[in-house]
Amino acid sequence: MRIIGRKAEQRELQRMLDSPRSEFIVVTGRRRIGKTHLVRAHFNNEFAFYATGVAGGNMKDQIESFNATIRRYGGEGIAHSWMDAFEQLRVLLESDGIVRDATSGKIVVFIDEMPWLDTARSRFLPALEFFWNSWASARNDVVLIACGSATSWMAKNLLASRGGLHNRVTCRIQLEPFSLAECEKLNSENGVVLSRNETMEAYMAFGGVPYYWELLDKRLGLAQNIDRLCFYRNGQLHDEFARLFNSLFKHSQHHESIVRALAKRQEGVSRAALVTDVDIADGGTLSSALEELESCGFIRRYRDFTTPKNECLYQLIDPFALFWIRFVEDSTDETWWSSNLHSARVRSWTGRAFELLCLLHTRQILAALGVQGVSVNTFAWRSRKSDPGAQVDLVLDRADGIVNLCEMKYSHDQFAISKSYDAALRHKLTAFANETSTKNALHLTMVTPHGVKRSAYWSSVQSEIVADDLFAF
Repeated sequence: MRIIGRKAEQRELQRMLDSPRSEFIVVTGRRRIGKTHLVRAHFNNEFAFYATGVAGGNMKDQIESFNATIRRYGGEGIAHSWMDAFEQLRVLLESDGIVRDATSGKIVVFIDEMPWLDTARSRFLPALEFFWNSWASARNDVVLIACGSATSWMAKNLLASRGGLHNRVTCRIQLEPFSLAECEKLNSENGVVLSRNETMEAYMAFGGVPYYWELLDKRLGLAQNIDRLCFYRNGQLHDEFARLFNSLFKHSQHHESIVRALAKRQEGVSRAALVTDVDIADGGTLSSALEELESCGFIRRYRDFTTPKNECLYQLIDPFALFWIRFVEDSTDETWWSSNLHSARVRSWTGRAFELLCLLHTRQILAALGVQGVSVNTFAWRSRKSDPGAQVDLVLDRADGIVNLCEMKYSHDQFAISKSYDAALRHKLTAFANETSTKNALHLTMVTPHGVKRSAYWSSVQSEIVADDLFAF
């Protein structure tokens, strides 16, 4: 099985295999991000035991499925409780014919969609704790891999457990979305031909979720694919937004409410401002929902120069959520995207979406600037005092004493700085310097797909980032 990217994650899996002790690995990440594929491909589907939960199943369904899997591997598989099921799994794993990793000799146990197994009053967790604490951890040859999209369950019950699994997880792998370069490579392997501009536009709509890119039909153009997947009534992503949150979170209405509120605010908002936009009290429920959304990569939390030390800002950074809310949710036209591709509404979205794309590729921007290994705080900034108003799309506050004020402009040709835009840029620099009182050097950085046209106003730009830079691995 092929694996695109995921080099660091593969190194971690291999490190666990080479360990002289038993290891408990937790693999987390949002729905459709490729968790199962990574594990199965890395181990070439050669497990001592591989089971998965049943979506929407009750306790009986889950145990019957687990029993069937044990029987398929040669075990007895007649358990009526989770304690019995894990005891029969132990017996199976101690049998002579069990499959071991060819190089390390380890017994690899992969339990996928583990949160689904933990149904109400099932006593799944005590059984898992007993299996690990009384048997697996006492050996030196077991690798237990727990995987699940319900990040809140994984965090509460495995990563931050206060019970029998406290500090038992030895490795956490958080799978992140693909970069532009990885999406481009996936397209190439699937025979999907898109220009780099089209690839960026696809990323603005789908983000870096591999499954969404796997759905592209190589016979169709990008606009047709977006219509087919998102706007068709039976399109595979037409109802993905609701499914996405329901699969990840309990009480997902809170998470949806936060995401919808943040979708209206480009640069992010304070918690106090957010509370006024959502029907959630400012307390533990809101805190948990924000933490869960952040852990899944839907939002980010940051501070800027003018944010009080005891406050932070929250910003939606998921391209697909923004696209779906902006265009798909209320549309009944199955060819809306193709018909409105050049409309003012789409052009307006493209500008914002490109800014988000750049934010998600800050590492590539820093590499192009030659600033690798330097601590950097990234944020958007809006003036609270200047008249006319001023804002900076992306600020890179570097530990080496330089602040890059990045202006992102999406275009299909070279971007030309006009006299009026040059005046606006100078106003931004002045307002930023005055309001932040920073002593650091301010560098204006233009991020455009095809660079900045050499003109009378080009000299005010200290550095440029172009599409090729964003596509770097």
